[in-house]
Amino acid sequence: MSRMVRQYVRQFGQKLVRRRGADTMKESDGLKIQLSATELVFLGVGRNLGAGLYIVLGAVAKYVAGPAIVVSFLVAGLSSLLSRLCYVEFDARVPRSSSAYVCSYVTMGQLWAFVVGWNIILLFLIAIACTARAWRYAFDSLIGDCISQKLEETVPLHAPYFLATYADFFALGLVLLLAVLLALGVPESAWVYRVFTGINLLVLSFIIVSGFINGDLHNWKLTEQDYTLSTAVFSYSLGPPGAGGFVPFDFEGVVQGAATCFYAFVGFAAIAARGRRDLKPQRSISLISLLMCFLAYFAVSAALTLMVPYYQIHHHSPLPEAFLHVGWGPARYVVAVGVLCALTSSLLGDMFPMSRLIRAMAEDGLLFRGLARVYGHRKIPVVAIMSSGSLAGIMALLFEFNHIANLMAAASLLAYSMVSFSVLVLRYQPDQNLSKSEKTEEETEMELVLVGSPLDSVPEAGTSNILKTLWFPTSTTPTQKSAQIVYGCAFLLVLLLSILSLVLAQWPRRVFSGDPVLTTVAVLLLLLVTGVTAIIWRQPQSPRPLTFRVPALPVLPLVSIFVNLYLMMQMTSVAWILFGIWNAIGFAIYFGYGVRHSLEENNEPPASTSQTPD
Repeated sequence: MSRMVRQYVRQFGQKLVRRRGADTMKESDGLKIQLSATELVFLGVGRNLGAGLYIVLGAVAKYVAGPAIVVSFLVAGLSSLLSRLCYVEFDARVPRSSSAYVCSYVTMGQLWAFVVGWNIILLFLIAIACTARAWRYAFDSLIGDCISQKLEETVPLHAPYFLATYADFFALGLVLLLAVLLALGVPESAWVYRVFTGINLLVLSFIIVSGFINGDLHNWKLTEQDYTLSTAVFSYSLGPPGAGGFVPFDFEGVVQGAATCFYAFVGFAAIAARGRRDLKPQRSISLISLLMCFLAYFAVSAALTLMVPYYQIHHHSPLPEAFLHVGWGPARYVVAVGVLCALTSSLLGDMFPMSRLIRAMAEDGLLFRGLARVYGHRKIPVVAIMSSGSLAGIMALLFEFNHIANLMAAASLLAYSMVSFSVLVLRYQPDQNLSKSEKTEEETEMELVLVGSPLDSVPEAGTSNILKTLWFPTSTTPTQKSAQIVYGCAFLLVLLLSILSLVLAQWPRRVFSGDPVLTTVAVLLLLLVTGVTAIIWRQPQSPRPLTFRVPALPVLPLVSIFVNLYLMMQMTSVAWILFGIWNAIGFAIYFGYGVRHSLEENNEPPASTSQTPD
């Protein structure tokens, strides 16, 4: 009986780690539109300079970080940089440039791919909901907040605090309108991104220059007396005063701000997913767009906090209202145009890839097959577009922007941490042909690594021989044994780094002030992390040539994972609850439907899902 149970668990584990053959990749997995290097840079900039800049900026500066938001953007940008480097190598491992979901399926297996894809869907949904809300805020500020006042009077929500104070039917209608336009076949045009991004950059340049002209350095060293005077003068609600100065909310505020500001850098995957395979300098394109976005975030946040005391920043419309604050009233309309162009570009840039990702997962059988139905000669995934658009619209209707921004950051941080982990372990795997038709016996054995203990397949030997193998590998190229060692050590490192991140996030002052218990725990965790990292470093790496290889392996991916985990620990309890609910729903769908209906399980080509409307 126990043997049958072990065999069943073994077979079930094989399903979870079964990989998709590279020779089964379809044209729909990639983007048919071929973009030049300049267009890819514009695409990356347009995807990032949206709601994260125009809305998150004000909320974080007012309530979380103060003027030190410039440092928060620096920390978030460094975390994004590490993730970008790992993503470029990850993408280089598949024959055609594609999404993180497809790359995960080809290289890491089915369950890993589902978790990545499911959380990227969440990322897109929240991005669309947040951007739709931000679009309404920007438009509403031009007409004297008439829309918000009417909605608050008509459809207030007497619900838990993590929901919005009123139902935003304007944002719902905006999302559904765009979804209908996409379903009707409105083409995705690169020139739309170029025009909107060009207008956005011109407006940002105006904001930066005029902001520094009207800025006052005193706003970076405010005191309690300044706050008291502002309370007496301004009738509307001010933000918390903090301790004043450049860092009014201390180091914790800077880190929490960085966790939320990571929202602003989540659009970089579009570059790798849309780049042409013959476009070699993907790394340069990605880094150029990152640098441009960071400079924009840094300069605009500096200009805003110099123009307006951080506790007087308008929560929903920070930049237009800042010009009203310094007496440049007409300029707020110029800024509003840039805001609307940037947010429209972001909405379009998120809805297209979300529908493609849902369609790809449905075609693979991991989501319901009906979502993969396409219509017309252009094969438009109408069901995927309308279902995802409706869900995003409902989120925009019910959730306040700042309550789900952390949820989006958590989803992106988890997905990018999984990419960094994948890069770490794949570099130490034996060379394997990713073609499904040429799967070797060694690869089949490798699929069992995640089922049981990573070292289960190591031949029995004395303790001294095992330790010797850990530090002195028997081969100069990766073997099955060395690959299993890396897998086991990598999972152990994730556990240790998670505990260390939790300790540093919850009790930072006690750790660094010399608390005997917590300081000892932190030091021991660091020593264990160092030792396990050294074991991975001693293992042979694959000599397989790649267009880009992450430098300083295994340190750089591990630093990326640690920074991402540390930022995730800054999330609110509500964000974690919602994040857990979303992933619980995902696992229910996967284990209840996806495992049994996946193409890899059925080992058959997908049935035609194309239909032509009557």
